[in-house]
Amino acid sequence: MVAAPAAAQAVALAKKMPSLRVGLHLALIEAAPASRPEDIPDLVDSHGALRRDMVGLAFDIAVSGTICRQLRHEITAQFEAFRKAGLPLDHVNAHKHFHVHPLIAREILAVGREYGMKALRVPTEPADIVARIDNKSPALSERVMAPWTAILRGWARRAGLTTPDAVFGLRWTGAVTAERLAALMPLLPDGLVEIYTHPATRDDFPGHAPGYRYAGELKALIDPAVIAAVKQSGRRLGGYADVGDAATAAINASNTPNAGTTRSRP
Repeated sequence: MVAAPAAAQAVALAKKMPSLRVGLHLALIEAAPASRPEDIPDLVDSHGALRRDMVGLAFDIAVSGTICRQLRHEITAQFEAFRKAGLPLDHVNAHKHFHVHPLIAREILAVGREYGMKALRVPTEPADIVARIDNKSPALSERVMAPWTAILRGWARRAGLTTPDAVFGLRWTGAVTAERLAALMPLLPDGLVEIYTHPATRDDFPGHAPGYRYAGELKALIDPAVIAAVKQSGRRLGGYADVGDAATAAINASNTPNAGTTRSRP
């Protein structure tokens, strides 16, 4: 999130780790805007923060050309802020996967082309694999999202972007554990796969999502059993930029702050 309070610190840390792959996490709701609030009046609340009513905003975008123009303005401002940070753009995704909205996707694809975007997350999670680890029925939201993610994938690939064939972490968002990761590694499908987490050293920082176990997710990523499972899987670590042949690669990317690693079969 390029307009977040700790963005400058995150950029400074990333520059000390040149092998770290960092992406742009576009925040179009529930965050500080990169634009001046007066330039995007329909996207912000009375305090100048991006709106929190995701459903209402999604509807407004669908019926208002004015709001779509403001949306492009804010998306452009966030891409520009990332460019000014001086980091290579590894991939792009959006807060709460809001880019599944076709009109938001259209604007991201148009603006991203001007900023060298080469990879885009398409949040599609294989329910059968998740069920082998946690035997729960898919949430209604997953079924509702399915046709829209299919549209997003088609548009992105026609635009020449790299997209994952599967994404894991949707059902477990904020609750990825070492046990789940270790169990998932031998079940990963062929193709390009992203696993995203929200690691942090504490759970109660400003702007945290209630109920998310950030510190637990950090522990899961460095758990010896998970590291061993990664090695046994034969996957290669890296980022979207490290993916040569998308048909034989798999990606494991962190969602916060969009710094990621890839795993690909040799």
